[in-house]
Amino acid sequence: MSLRRIAIGAAAAALLGGTALTTVPAAAQETIYVPLLTYRTGPFAGSGIPIADGMHDYLRMLNERDGGIGGVKLAIEECETGYDTKKGVECYEATKGKNPVMYNPYSTGITLQLIPKAAVDKVPLLSMAYGLSASADGTVFPWIFNPPATYWDGASVFIRYVAEKEGGFNKLKGKKIGLLHLDAPYGKEPIPLLENLARQYEFELKLYPVPAQDMQNQGSVWLNVRRDRPDWIYLQGWGAMNPTAVKEAVKAGFPIGKLVGVWWAGGDDDARAGGPEAKGYKSLDFHAAGADFPVIKDIQKHVVDKGLSKYPKDKIGDNLYNRGVYNSMLIAEAIRNAQKVTGKKVVTGEEVRRGLETLNITEARLKELGMEGFAAPVRVSCEDHNGHHKVYVAEWDGTKWTKSTDWIEPMKDKVRPLIEAAAKDYAAKNTGWPKRTETCDRPS
Repeated sequence: MSLRRIAIGAAAAALLGGTALTTVPAAAQETIYVPLLTYRTGPFAGSGIPIADGMHDYLRMLNERDGGIGGVKLAIEECETGYDTKKGVECYEATKGKNPVMYNPYSTGITLQLIPKAAVDKVPLLSMAYGLSASADGTVFPWIFNPPATYWDGASVFIRYVAEKEGGFNKLKGKKIGLLHLDAPYGKEPIPLLENLARQYEFELKLYPVPAQDMQNQGSVWLNVRRDRPDWIYLQGWGAMNPTAVKEAVKAGFPIGKLVGVWWAGGDDDARAGGPEAKGYKSLDFHAAGADFPVIKDIQKHVVDKGLSKYPKDKIGDNLYNRGVYNSMLIAEAIRNAQKVTGKKVVTGEEVRRGLETLNITEARLKELGMEGFAAPVRVSCEDHNGHHKVYVAEWDGTKWTKSTDWIEPMKDKVRPLIEAAAKDYAAKNTGWPKRTETCDRPS
């Protein structure tokens, strides 16, 4: 486990654990501590690195450009998890005594382990479009937030997209739809929703689990795909699994336009791996790719051009880098909301929970943030910690991601009852699960 702390205005550096550079302030000063659980090593590093850099660079840009948030600088500390649940929990335990304002586990497995700890330690978890779908129910999980969409929302959008392409929901009857997924909690998340929709629309759901140790060796799985000949495949992969899946789809002759990834299967390198024949591969998304946005230009000016970013300059704006930027925008807006709600400059985890619960990022606010056209508005509430917002289908044109559809509404009428039932079931199975007592602040 390694930690990397950056507090802007620092003048000294110390080596921690023999592997990580830590920067400390030259003089004691008030800061807001933001730990980032990241993974720059291991089999998932290909996906983890751009996200970690995007997250870091946005927060660093706020320090460089604005002096932090509300006049308070951010102390940013990375802890390397390697996407390993045990290491992730160790990172949490090693940093929770430093007054963190929230945690971003960046792993469904780590998130599941930290959910019971959040209410006890009074630090909220932001599992941005990942984690436990049921934690969208704020009445049962007041300390967990997963905007802008759950995995069940994503799976429902995929089915809605397939239905539109096939000529209507009635045309799904008799179709074979596959789920190619990492054989881990993350990969299994869409299954309950897809099973429900398979019963309703009478399509056959085929499951293709890929063990973590076989992410780059999917030959046997694709033999099964060739045997079954599914009409469509939804890819819920991560790390090295995604580029391998795209390459194998091309090799197997599977129609690449009918392979649609969840938003975590939309990395630029995921698509590039398939070569020219990967043109037409699709992925869900909830923000734009590319560097032609004021927010990315500010990061380039205040962070990249100053040599303060680790990410390659020519890849700034890649989809997963922008994913990290989006994630940190939510972090910053929650902190800003907490300052507004409490009237305090230096806020605590308890107060930032209130800030998360009052997120209401409008089109006007996105424009102020330099994100006009970058993302859709997002709003959560005390009851709904997700919002079940629209996503779109992105398409790889051979060199970059393009927006191939309008924003698509999730099947909220299918998703929300499932979430509420699953949340109640979670509370019932976890003896002593606390009932919500937290005050509800409404967004302005």
